[in-house]
Amino acid sequence: MKVLLSNPPWQNLRSDGGYGVRAGSRWPHAEESYSKYIPFPFFLAYTAALLEQNSIDVKLVDSIALGESVADFLVHIENYAPDLIILETSTPSIIWDLELCQTIKKKLPETRIALAGPHHDMYRPDFIAENPALDMVFLGEFELTVLELVQTLSENNKPGQVPGLILRDQMSGQIIETGRRPLIENLDDLPFPARHQLPMYRYCDSPGGLPNPSLQIIASRGCPFQCTFCSWPQIMYGGNKYRVRSPGNIADEIEYCLQRYEFKSVYFDDDTFNIGEARIIRLCDEFISRGFSIPWAIMARADTMTERMLCRMKDAGLQVVKYGVESSSQKLIDAAGKGLNLEKAEKTIRLTQTLGIKVHLTYCFGLPGETRETINQSIQHSLDMNPDSVQYSIVTPFPGSEYFERLKRDNALISLDWSDYDGSRGAVFSTPNLSADELTNALKIAYRRWTAHSLKNGFWTKSRQYLKDGVKHPWRSARYLLQLFFASRKM
Repeated sequence: MKVLLSNPPWQNLRSDGGYGVRAGSRWPHAEESYSKYIPFPFFLAYTAALLEQNSIDVKLVDSIALGESVADFLVHIENYAPDLIILETSTPSIIWDLELCQTIKKKLPETRIALAGPHHDMYRPDFIAENPALDMVFLGEFELTVLELVQTLSENNKPGQVPGLILRDQMSGQIIETGRRPLIENLDDLPFPARHQLPMYRYCDSPGGLPNPSLQIIASRGCPFQCTFCSWPQIMYGGNKYRVRSPGNIADEIEYCLQRYEFKSVYFDDDTFNIGEARIIRLCDEFISRGFSIPWAIMARADTMTERMLCRMKDAGLQVVKYGVESSSQKLIDAAGKGLNLEKAEKTIRLTQTLGIKVHLTYCFGLPGETRETINQSIQHSLDMNPDSVQYSIVTPFPGSEYFERLKRDNALISLDWSDYDGSRGAVFSTPNLSADELTNALKIAYRRWTAHSLKNGFWTKSRQYLKDGVKHPWRSARYLLQLFFASRKM
C-alpha cells in the first residue's frame, strides 16, 4: 500500500502573492511573499518515519516549503499514484483544502482521501457527510492512527475498529466514529522525523537573528496551562497533558542531524519548553558533555523560568528565547486563563537580557476585557521591555477554544468564514469596547510604533534589510517610510 502525506499548497493569500503557513504551526496564517518563515511539519514527518520503520511505502510532500502550486502538487500525486492521501489542514485553510480534495477525487476516484490537523469543525460526523470527496478525518495526534489504519487496510480488513478516526464506510456509506486514540505515552518510542524526505534548508524560524539553516525540533508535547484563546492542546491532544522526551533522546537526534546536515543553529518549537528545572539542567549537561557548540533558541514561559535554568542554558549555548507576554494587564491575562505572573515575567525577561540572551516577545490584542487603553499600554510595555524582536497579533478565536464558544454565545463573532481566521490580517470578532476595525488598526499601529522604536534604538540591520527588499518593491518601501513618519501616533 502506498501512502502520500502532505502539507498541500496554500498560496496567493495576499495581494502581493503571499503564502500560507499551516503544518507545524499552532497559529496558521498568511505570510508576506518576501517572508522566510516556514515551520517544520512535525506530525507529518514523525508519521512518515513511523511508516518507513514498518516497511510501508510512503512519500512526504511539503508543498509550502517547496513553494509549489496546486498543479505541481497534482504531479506528485499522479506520478506516485497513492492508495491513501493524507492532507494536513487548519481552520483558515480548510476551504482551500476541501477544494483540493475534490480535485484529487476527480483524478483518482479510488484513492482514499483523509484530513488531519487542528480544525475542530471537522471533528464531527456531519463534516464527512457534507464533503463527499473526503473519506476520513484523523482526530488529534495522528501518527499511531495512520500506522494502524494502513496496516489494517493492507490486510484487507475494515478500518472501523481503528481508534482515532471518523470515516465513511466504503460499502454502506455509513459514517463511523471510533473515538480518540490514547496519547503516545513515551515520546522516545517515536523514530526521528523523516527529514530525508523534506527540503530541510527551506525551513526557517530564526528569532533574534538565529543563524540559518536552523534545525527545528521538539523536546515535549502539550501544555499544562489553560489559556482560553488557545485551541491547540484541546484539539491535538484532547486536554492539557504534558509529555517530555528524555534528554539523551533529544541529544541523539541533534547529534544525528548535525552529522547529516549543515545546520548552524537549533530551535526548540515546544508549546512550552521550560517546564521542569531538573530535566532542563540534564539536557544542558548532555549538550555540554557531547561538545555541542551550536547556538539554540526556545519557546518558553517567562514565569516558569529560573535563574539556575537560564544560566545553565546559557552555558550550553542558548542564544534566544521567545516569551509569550500577550498583555501588560494582569487583569486581562487572568481573565484569559493564562495564569502568567506578569511581575515575575518582567523580572525573568530582564534577567535573560542581562545574561546576554536575546529576547523575542509576543503580544496579542482582543483578550476578554481589552480596551483602547489596555492595547496602548501593551504596546508601550513591549517598547519598555526593549526585546530584540517582537510579534503582535489579533487574538484568533479558533473553533474548539473556550474563547470561541464565549464569543459565539455573546453574538460577538462577525464571521464564520474560516478563511478569515488569520490574526495576522484582521479580527473576526468585536467586543463591547472595541470594534473589529479598531482591533485591526491596533495591529498596524503596534508595528508602526515598534518600527520607530527599533530605528530610534539603533537596530539598523533589520531596517536596511527591509529597505533592500523595498528596492524590488518600491511602493512597499515608500509605505514603510510613511509609517515611520506617522510612527508616534497612538490609537
